[in-house]
Amino acid sequence: MSRRFRFYPAVAFILGLAACNQTTETKVKITMQGDFPAPPVAAVKPEMFNEFGNQRTDNYFWLKEKTNPEVIAYLNAENAYCDTVMKSTVQLQDKLFAEMKGRIKETDETVPQLDNGYYYYSRTEEGMQYRIYCRKKGNVSAPEEVIFNANKLAEGKKAFLFGGYDVSTDNKLAAYVSNETGSFADFTLKIKDLVAGVDLPLSIEKVQGFAWANDGKTIFYTIGNDALRAYRVYRHTIGSTNPDELVFEEPDEQFILNVEKSKTDDFVFITSGSFSTTEYLYLPAGEPTGKFRVFIPRVKDVEYHVFHHKEKFFIKYKDRENLNSMVYEAPLKGYENRSNWKVVIPHDKNARIEGLEVFQDYLVAEIRKNGLTEINILGLKDGKQKTISFPEPVYTAYLQGTPEYTSTSLRYGYSSLNRPSSVFEYDMISTKSTLLKQQEIPGGFNPEDYTVERVWATAGDGVKVPMSVVYKKSLKKDGSNPALLYSYGSYGYSSDAYFISSFYSLIDRGFVFAIAQIRGGSDMGEQWYEDGKLLKKKNTFTDFISCGEQLISDKYTSSDKLAIMGGSAGGLLVGAVVNMRPELFHTVVAQVPFVDVINTMLDTSLPLTTQEYEEWGNPNVEEYYRYMLSYSPYDNVKAQNYPNMLVTGGLNDSQVGYQEPAKFVAKLRALKTDNNILLLKTNMESGHGGATGRFDALRETAFEVAFILNRVGVVE
Repeated sequence: MSRRFRFYPAVAFILGLAACNQTTETKVKITMQGDFPAPPVAAVKPEMFNEFGNQRTDNYFWLKEKTNPEVIAYLNAENAYCDTVMKSTVQLQDKLFAEMKGRIKETDETVPQLDNGYYYYSRTEEGMQYRIYCRKKGNVSAPEEVIFNANKLAEGKKAFLFGGYDVSTDNKLAAYVSNETGSFADFTLKIKDLVAGVDLPLSIEKVQGFAWANDGKTIFYTIGNDALRAYRVYRHTIGSTNPDELVFEEPDEQFILNVEKSKTDDFVFITSGSFSTTEYLYLPAGEPTGKFRVFIPRVKDVEYHVFHHKEKFFIKYKDRENLNSMVYEAPLKGYENRSNWKVVIPHDKNARIEGLEVFQDYLVAEIRKNGLTEINILGLKDGKQKTISFPEPVYTAYLQGTPEYTSTSLRYGYSSLNRPSSVFEYDMISTKSTLLKQQEIPGGFNPEDYTVERVWATAGDGVKVPMSVVYKKSLKKDGSNPALLYSYGSYGYSSDAYFISSFYSLIDRGFVFAIAQIRGGSDMGEQWYEDGKLLKKKNTFTDFISCGEQLISDKYTSSDKLAIMGGSAGGLLVGAVVNMRPELFHTVVAQVPFVDVINTMLDTSLPLTTQEYEEWGNPNVEEYYRYMLSYSPYDNVKAQNYPNMLVTGGLNDSQVGYQEPAKFVAKLRALKTDNNILLLKTNMESGHGGATGRFDALRETAFEVAFILNRVGVVE
């Protein structure tokens, strides 16, 4: 788990505060100002903190009290103010929503994928918010069997997340997880009898991962603790009246557990991992009551991942000397002896191994070079190597996962900023790729109407930072164009350039859209990540600033037309840069931003905190404390002019507590010296991902795009 990015929702609200319980101390002041109310003012309730001799005063610490009616009143007041300010854009929001919806083929389905005798796929229906998960036995012409209709599961629920499912080896049962909070880390596990079409009398809370054994009745699952860390693995046997058996517990608070099954169906793996270290335990899937054994004991700063082949193990291995990873093969018996390991793919300082897929006759690796991906295929019988390469200067390509171990073909996806997503099948014998499906844009879409470029900015330390840029071919680089710059820049997650149909509501209105591949991601290799975390985190922010400056220098835009966007840890990014260089940006959208870094990382009761010491640092160590304090957006708000800002949050957010964006806005309101618009919009029913239905999510995107258009001054 991590503080990741998605688009986040708008939420309805009630303007009047009279409904609030008048016996509570609701210090939310609203006075009329012009055509809409003045912004709410959060009550100042100073809390004093002292760390390493540094005195901190937090006036809004109380906003973390989720059950406090005064907190809810403040969030509702901010929502009311947000709606009032944005009232003039309602028609524009409706127009944008219609445009965005019009780019979606409402009735559609994924390409069926063969897995253990069935073809699995999902589909959507016109007007329906959620997916329908199906399969067909034997061939794609067979009758359809609906496994789960998420629309029916979501009926009557304000929020609903379908977290995924896994079918037992005998194809008779399907385990699945879902929740009604919108939280990404707290699911309920249930099992459906696919023959009878009904759920078994089983419901297990706080599940984060699961895998079947081969007997069709034993399932292993992970449970989260109060801080939502998956720390235990249990064994459940269907039909047994005995309590579920605890098979493994991880005591180290920096490690998170997962459970998975090998592609060969021969092993169940428990993985225990931190941000820098991993350990595998394994159990033959045909021995469901057996005991898990450690594959290789953990060693600090060594990450390894085990892939089973019927004749050997493949091990993706990373340590401090091999940051981009390498791949070994090891025998099924005697693998414990490192002298039996053989290098299959050596370490390359210029190429990061992103992932592996094992087949009976092939080993497939997804490789990232110079910020772009390629797919390499190694023949296990003849030793021949083949590469799937791509001609465009900017694109995204990725393995889609091919379940069948004996397959001689693989699936991969491809997309670029002006190329809708496509699914290809690559024949590993003939080396030919076949297009199976391309994302359909109703009404048509012509990639040739747009220009895609790769632009390089120079950071303050001389490092070249790439950006992916798209705009209409008719656009002139004269500095007058509006632009939106986006990035993420944390956890080693790359900011890849892929097709985002919703953003064409900006691009078609003359916007330049750019994605910055800044340090903190792994876009340029694992060292790129290392150079943007811990005591080098500020490189992430200065890289982004350099990218904004480059767009202006190259006449794509100007500072009075430049908007920026980031969510979750990307919200930390935009929060930090507006403190550092507020004059560089005109408009900001910060989606569920991780901005209260010190308070969050000092509170070990919060989800993800202890596990993320290896990402941000441990603030109980003075060196890290002072460095984190120096960039924490909430702690560095000061009396200065700020851009126009829309900040979003989710009341049920498990990754970034709703109080972080709320406190950030409250402090900005108290200190900023400008008259630019500042809005807080909190989804009172969902979590980190915001609205859970696909059309509700589009509504929120339309709201954010309307805010950008309105503030940058693009008039319809």
